[in-house]
Amino acid sequence: MNDLAPLLTPEGRALLDEVRGTAPADELAVATRLRRGHPAGLVSAALGQARLRQRAAAKFGAEDAERMFFTPNGVEQSTRASVAAYRAERLRALGVTSVADLCCGIGGDAIALARAGIRVLAVDRDPLTAAAARANADALGLAGLIDIREADVTEVDTASYDAVFVDPARRGGRGRIFDPEAYSPPLSWAVRAALKAPHAALKVAPGIPHEAVPAEAEAEWISDGGDVKEAVLWFGTAPGAVRATLLPGPRSLLGRGLPDPDVRSVGRYLYEPDGAVIRAHLVAEAAEELDGGLIDPTIAYVTADALRATPYATAYEITDRLPFNVKKLKALLREREVGILTVKKRGSAVEPEELRRKALPKPQGPHSVTVFLTRVAGAPTMLLGRPAGLT
Repeated sequence: MNDLAPLLTPEGRALLDEVRGTAPADELAVATRLRRGHPAGLVSAALGQARLRQRAAAKFGAEDAERMFFTPNGVEQSTRASVAAYRAERLRALGVTSVADLCCGIGGDAIALARAGIRVLAVDRDPLTAAAARANADALGLAGLIDIREADVTEVDTASYDAVFVDPARRGGRGRIFDPEAYSPPLSWAVRAALKAPHAALKVAPGIPHEAVPAEAEAEWISDGGDVKEAVLWFGTAPGAVRATLLPGPRSLLGRGLPDPDVRSVGRYLYEPDGAVIRAHLVAEAAEELDGGLIDPTIAYVTADALRATPYATAYEITDRLPFNVKKLKALLREREVGILTVKKRGSAVEPEELRRKALPKPQGPHSVTVFLTRVAGAPTMLLGRPAGLT
């Protein structure tokens, strides 16, 4: 699919309506029927767009996804709508009324910014991607707030905008790009662009090394529903600050420069910090809220004797602590009539699915157990437990 224009015609839109929700198993039959009255290329494009819309529903919601236009890379790389909306609201709260959205992709962030009442210049150098962004602004009734420009972002004058948002490409021909200077455009260019504006937000991979964060930036790691989605470098806010933000909510944990928590014996409860908390290196802040310590100096599991409510970690009640031994675990699960085994690991080379297959080859009964493969004081250990009633 190299041209969206045919899909934007009345015939193309009618085809999109007709193929909406087509199951993969039915595509051949649907395509054969539709090609009797429509060009084969247009039918293929409509079915391809329907597939992309189905995939995009998880990020954008079914209602928006059914009206939007996507490219394969656009679905893969675009920001989840909930994350984009959070970021847009934060910019609005800073007093931002106009944003230059550089590397706008199919327009997901521009849509969120416009819905927050912010005027957007959305720029992308790829013609098909820019066309998708333009079609999406039109489809969602936001064309009055979003100006789409097909251009090289390094040549765009952003001086008249309150803020700059940059989402560099982090994928290449060989997959994900981990070196920030290999982004397109490189992180160093994005930082220079950010420093020219009153406010800026740079979207980066959540695995960015902390030492790569510029001194002028605030670093924020964002998770949605427990899954870490991205990191954002903010300029014009709080230089040097670090935060972990959890969606929905939002709930934000701010770094206070605490030392690493003490290591202590495994208590009654084990807390698994949210991934954004771990990525932001804020396990110490979470542990302080829980009056907890670490089970091992190298493992991000917090233990405590009391059950406390926190949005920043999931609590489990620990019932057993065993040295790593598959046979003993299998016997214990059989004795307790366990039919559902959840395996989590941190600091263990054992694959969860492999252990599940060996320890519970057949469901033994109605009970469920969570086993943590980890290290305690350096020793390979299995901790057995269940989700606590308060998280």
